[in-house]
Amino acid sequence: MRILITGAAGFLGSHLCDRLLADGHEVIGMDNFITGNPDNIAHLASNKNFEFYNRDVSNYIFVPGKVDAILHFASPASPNPQSRSGYFNLPIQTMKAGALGTHNCLGVARREGSRFILASTSEIYGDPEVHPQTESYPGNVDPIGERAVYDEAKRFAESMTMAYHRFHGVNTGIVRIFNTYGPRMDLEDGRALPNLLKQALLGEPLTVYGNGSQTRSFCFVEDLVDGIVKLAYSDEHFPVNIGNPVEMSILEFAETINKVTGNKAGIKYMENSRSARDPQRRQPDITRADKILHWEPKVNLEEGILKTIPFFKEKLGIA
Repeated sequence: MRILITGAAGFLGSHLCDRLLADGHEVIGMDNFITGNPDNIAHLASNKNFEFYNRDVSNYIFVPGKVDAILHFASPASPNPQSRSGYFNLPIQTMKAGALGTHNCLGVARREGSRFILASTSEIYGDPEVHPQTESYPGNVDPIGERAVYDEAKRFAESMTMAYHRFHGVNTGIVRIFNTYGPRMDLEDGRALPNLLKQALLGEPLTVYGNGSQTRSFCFVEDLVDGIVKLAYSDEHFPVNIGNPVEMSILEFAETINKVTGNKAGIKYMENSRSARDPQRRQPDITRADKILHWEPKVNLEEGILKTIPFFKEKLGIA
């Protein structure tokens, strides 16, 4: 197939490019580098099956030739308010990527008869009152809160995607992505893994907010990409959670990172100054992914951290 990937220079988009090229497809990458990193796709420049367009999906997009599938992954995603590439500092661009970008990509899919996959997120569940989260749970969200520019952009994008499926008959799918980690992550992303792994590799005590009882479920990027690709190859139209269902507290997570890295600096506890809307628990129910896609993650946390460390060391200049 000939497949368009928006956000191709991002963490997930670049891994999708690699996987789909390895599967024998032609890949068209699209990114405006507002948050994507050119280094993530530099190794593809000489690949005859890869072509790249520097485009903002919020504007009208045109790709010459047949497009068999579109994977829409273009959006700022970092929750770090100190990061220039985080959605706190790119609020309008984030909303545009979810609204106008999704609309533009769906227009191409409708015209070309393409399979369309939307990258949605576990953030659409908000601070969940149902645990673990199933795809039927509508969420506990704040549409005007600090995080809303990202959360609501994705919720709108899901609604737009289903409208195109129901009204225009577009062959759509939606993946709800849970916490993912691995090589090519932005070290200033603001999420738990890059923050803690960076501290551990620098020999610093790991910062845990509050008592560390808040939970997350961490999925290695290779597993996540495998689930996304299986969804793209399927005929499923309704949302599917893709993530690792193994839930652990942030304290347990920090202790695991110290163990794997051999960091002896321990843990320091800080007052929990983060937003009250920051989800306290997050765990995917992957029953539908297992039943429909025959997918489940294979890489355990310690193995995944070991696979991620060389990239972080390179970026930090650690031998």
